[in-house]
Amino acid sequence: MCGIAGYIGSLPPPPARVDACLRLMQHRGPDGSGVYRYAHSTEWQVCLLHTRLSIIDCDERAGQPMTRAQSALTFNGEIYNYVELREELLREGENFATESDTEVLLAGLARHGVAWLDRAEGMWAFGCYDESTGRLLLSRDRFGEKPLYLWRLPHGWYFASEVKFLAALAGAWPKINYNHLLRYLVNGYKALYKVAETFFEDVSELAPAHTMMLAPGANAAPARYWHPVFTEENDMTRDEAVAGVRERLIDSMRLRLRADVPIAFCMSGGVDSNALISIAKRIWGYDVHGFTVMNADARYEEQETVNAVVRELDLAHCAMPLSRSSFIENLATLTAQHDAPVYTISYYVHWQLMRLISDHRYKIAVSGTAADELFTGYFDHHNAYLAEVASDPVRHKEALDEWRCHVKPIVRNPHLRDADLFRRDRSFREHIYLDANVFSDSLTKSWSEEFREETYAQGLLRNRMLNELFHESVPVILHEDDLNAMAYSIENRSPFLDRRLFEFANRIPTRHLVHRGYAKSVLRDSMRGIVPDLVLDSHRKVGFNAPIEDLLPLDDPDCRAGILADSPVCGLVKRGAIEQMLDNRPLPNSRSKFLFGFLAVKSFLELHLQ
Repeated sequence: MCGIAGYIGSLPPPPARVDACLRLMQHRGPDGSGVYRYAHSTEWQVCLLHTRLSIIDCDERAGQPMTRAQSALTFNGEIYNYVELREELLREGENFATESDTEVLLAGLARHGVAWLDRAEGMWAFGCYDESTGRLLLSRDRFGEKPLYLWRLPHGWYFASEVKFLAALAGAWPKINYNHLLRYLVNGYKALYKVAETFFEDVSELAPAHTMMLAPGANAAPARYWHPVFTEENDMTRDEAVAGVRERLIDSMRLRLRADVPIAFCMSGGVDSNALISIAKRIWGYDVHGFTVMNADARYEEQETVNAVVRELDLAHCAMPLSRSSFIENLATLTAQHDAPVYTISYYVHWQLMRLISDHRYKIAVSGTAADELFTGYFDHHNAYLAEVASDPVRHKEALDEWRCHVKPIVRNPHLRDADLFRRDRSFREHIYLDANVFSDSLTKSWSEEFREETYAQGLLRNRMLNELFHESVPVILHEDDLNAMAYSIENRSPFLDRRLFEFANRIPTRHLVHRGYAKSVLRDSMRGIVPDLVLDSHRKVGFNAPIEDLLPLDDPDCRAGILADSPVCGLVKRGAIEQMLDNRPLPNSRSKFLFGFLAVKSFLELHLQ
């Protein structure tokens, strides 16, 4: 895991800007740095930058930018199956000077071109330059685990892991994109990746599963190298589904335990993190160290379950209590690190957890991202499932009784307390942008945008899950995971985002996904005998969350005055709307999210405008 940046065009950055950029990149790679320059012609020159976080082959020989024959590579990420790919390339006649996955990637691209990426299992963002042709190949992994920002100016292209690196190389910040700020305030974080915008004008991200070739005299156009396919296999039995998930998740964890440095695990009381922890401990014999956030709010507190798992699996464990200390100051620090408003309050807390992991000198953290989107995990998945099985009266009655018993009592979103929500209207989505009309009215100038989604599958539930994975939930999580972890020089790994596991999960018949009132029922059953039963048998859906009132003393007059003080955000949001929220507490979940969003945008604008 590393920091990357670069430029290609007619006006390469001068040494002072390169040095400034490398200094900014140091948190992503404190173990080494390098610069590569090449002039294909006076009008076509390249500059590649890299800072290294040593994970695999920590020797200096594996430093970057790495050159081989006529190619140079700056690479952020991991090719988890590099051992197997290296053996294939050796049989084809390649030789290697390092034990690194970087050299395997460089050799594979040189021998087979972009098509070789289909054989790679991993996460990546890279720029690979060919001196003979002047072509710069940019690429991002299938699910977008690693970031790659792009900024085109009249004289050339800049690319980087973070927007601040673009600004350092270009010598100026791009302009703020106010439309995206309003989208975030009104519709929330799930709207952010439904459009190809960022919080800065003309800055974009290379889309996941895409490459882009920048070449002399050619028009740059992203090209998709992997197409996710949903093909439900209706004759697959439940036992086959369970066995297939078990096999692939165990193997995904095997690959993601490959490292030359120790690995930490983010731990909750839920199925997702405990599946990974239990596989690492019980199947692969890894000495697991778990890290947990302790929450005083009963809705999110899981300490009893976590403690029981720690005892049963004999884990090393550290717990971090939530703190109200220095919330506004910390938010400003985090905003500067993210180059954006922090997307959710959960990731303010997650950032503190990364600090704890860093304090224990870990360079890798494993998390359970995407299990909800692969196997069902959200409350509206139950409503969608009920609509899906409505054509089978027997199964529908069973599922409805299970929902009434286990799910309805703990659902807070008012729309999702209606079991027939999607039977009546398959297009209903107001629960996702809950209270968007209220938040639009809170602006100085109203703003609205209708909900949109892509079509991946005909079934309601599976199409929702795929939209969540590619456009709504997972891109947000990956963005925040990467920035929070890398702020403390930690690589984040997500074993559920494995190609083989994804492709198998999307062949499982929908009827198997919910069982006995349990979401993620196939995942639960696949982990039976590995994960402690008290985790698998719990219907409780907690999530990694915290209400803003747990972190900010809203009763304190000084705190209130700070929130309402003059700020550029007052040009976007009515001060009276915020006053009304502060006067009407406790805040419902949607209002709590909006208040946090207001503070996040406030911090962002104050950073860039004052």
